[in-house]
Amino acid sequence: PIILGGSQDLSFANYRAYESLGQIINIVGVDSIFDLGKAEQKMDSHSYLSKIILHQPNFLFNYTNIGYQSYFIDPEAIELMDSLYFDVYRLGKIREDLSEAEPLMRNADMVTVDVSSVRHSDAPGNKGVSPNGFYGEEVCQIVRYAGLSDKLTSIGFYETNPKYDQNGQTSHLVAQMIWYFIEGFYSRKQDHPYKDQEAYIKYTVSIKDHKDQIIFYKSKKSDRWWMDVPVKTNFRSIYERHHLVPCSYSDYEVACKDDIPDRWWQAYQKLM
Repeated sequence: PIILGGSQDLSFANYRAYESLGQIINIVGVDSIFDLGKAEQKMDSHSYLSKIILHQPNFLFNYTNIGYQSYFIDPEAIELMDSLYFDVYRLGKIREDLSEAEPLMRNADMVTVDVSSVRHSDAPGNKGVSPNGFYGEEVCQIVRYAGLSDKLTSIGFYETNPKYDQNGQTSHLVAQMIWYFIEGFYSRKQDHPYKDQEAYIKYTVSIKDHKDQIIFYKSKKSDRWWMDVPVKTNFRSIYERHHLVPCSYSDYEVACKDDIPDRWWQAYQKLM
């Protein structure tokens, strides 16, 4: 489904829908902050993520933030994300090469988009919007990557407030984001690995002083890449959907230089 908010704490309700299915999921948030809040804080748009992390039983495998702005983030929050082996990407890092957002979205089951991740000049319809952020065309491209993901089953667009919107500009941008999402959806390649192993090229890379080889798969249909991350045998059935990690050609290049890609290492820590 496509969800139109409203406050971003609706993402918690979206997450609970996967709980009812017993499905362990990956969440991607396009947001300028992490929305962790304080321990004693009631759930709202600035604390919903901590409620998801602490909720029991827990069905969250990984959370990825795209576009956080460092001056809004407490250093302890960064440390917490690192300790949980979650993936967080600064606004500047993503803007250096927007295509690097594609494998992040390809790994998502659920995406939550806060319009405050877009700069004020492009999306003024939010009380907490910043002068800095993604340009409208950049967030549309990121949302199109979400539409292309064979794995994704829900996306929400939140925090648009008509009270602050100028000439309906923010609503217009959200409508365009939805258009790009649908355009991506109808361009899906249906090439997630193991559907047809003959449709992939397998690359095996040995890393010096590292016991595990890194196995890559490249789709002949779309030229997209995945890494096969080892998982404990007794957990294989539980994490069947998570040991094949979407990546890019740059991750393969890193491995060929005798280094372990960050994406592989983060997943390895959770699977082993």
